[in-house]
Amino acid sequence: MIEISSIDKDEVISSWVLTGCCDYRHALQVLFPLVDRFEAQRKIQSPAFYERLRRDILGGCIMPPITVAIVDPEDKFSLDFDFKSYINENLANGYILDGMQRLNNLKAVSEDPGFDGERRLYVSIVIADKKDMLLYRMITLNNGQKPMSPRHQIEVLTQELFDFRELSVDVQTEKERSERVVRGAFNLGDISKGYLAFLTENLHNDNNRIIAEKMDELIISKIMQAGPVEGVQFQSVLEMIDRFAENAPAKNWLKAQNNIVGFCVGVKHSYDELQGTNAEEFGTLCEKFDEAFKAINASKVNLGKYRRELSFKYIKSINVLKKFSVGNLIEWCNDETAT
Repeated sequence: MIEISSIDKDEVISSWVLTGCCDYRHALQVLFPLVDRFEAQRKIQSPAFYERLRRDILGGCIMPPITVAIVDPEDKFSLDFDFKSYINENLANGYILDGMQRLNNLKAVSEDPGFDGERRLYVSIVIADKKDMLLYRMITLNNGQKPMSPRHQIEVLTQELFDFRELSVDVQTEKERSERVVRGAFNLGDISKGYLAFLTENLHNDNNRIIAEKMDELIISKIMQAGPVEGVQFQSVLEMIDRFAENAPAKNWLKAQNNIVGFCVGVKHSYDELQGTNAEEFGTLCEKFDEAFKAINASKVNLGKYRRELSFKYIKSINVLKKFSVGNLIEWCNDETAT
């Protein structure tokens, strides 16, 4: 059983943070299985990489705490709440935010004859009411770690934190698409890029002119500058995309990577307006946008870059721009792309 020694509230991510401990044997029973919750988890490092830690564990070291998180939207927690019972009953629903490699290493060391399963392992537990808060904490915890880049972390968590089975649309990973393409399915990579744009409030998180390591540093900086997501949560954005996708033109528009990236940032400013828009109406808005966008001289601009930027501005100001005719939108596109 995990014993709880301290309870506090993290006001930055509006989450409860607990400190506790259990012995190694119990950790292998209840924490190690959580590693498998990440289908695309970080590859286990080579045995040589953790040889020092293996020897230290056998020698009686105290490992750095493992960080676990649980998402629970119910407003039922307080300092008087029975967190001990709750954690031990709900730990199977948790995610390993920090310490996946250590748990893998602990499992390997447990097979050594000199392993002491009664040694203590300390655990930090985060109870968040929103998945976006959970991702913000993971990114800040894993900042600078290798080999998983921030973009890879977000792609993994987009798949793991959001239950696409609740949506009507199909979502496929690149691996799944290579084996069998589901006609009309959204690409998980495109959705994760939309999520990254949503978190950073930045449209251009892919830039081939900047080396990957520096780009990752910029992404981390943008996430931290943006802070935890307040207001509209990404699950609500996914549900809106799912609703709009009932209309064929709208679905085709949203399946385009540059459009969905622009949409995911713009919708933070126009969510209430779009909530009152049905799928057919949104499909008409998409068709008007595409008709106006065709008028842009491809030889004069970077079409991919401007599609992201114009789709963002279009969605952001949809309450005004939805009244524009195609001719007015062509003039608007021309003004926005003027250099």
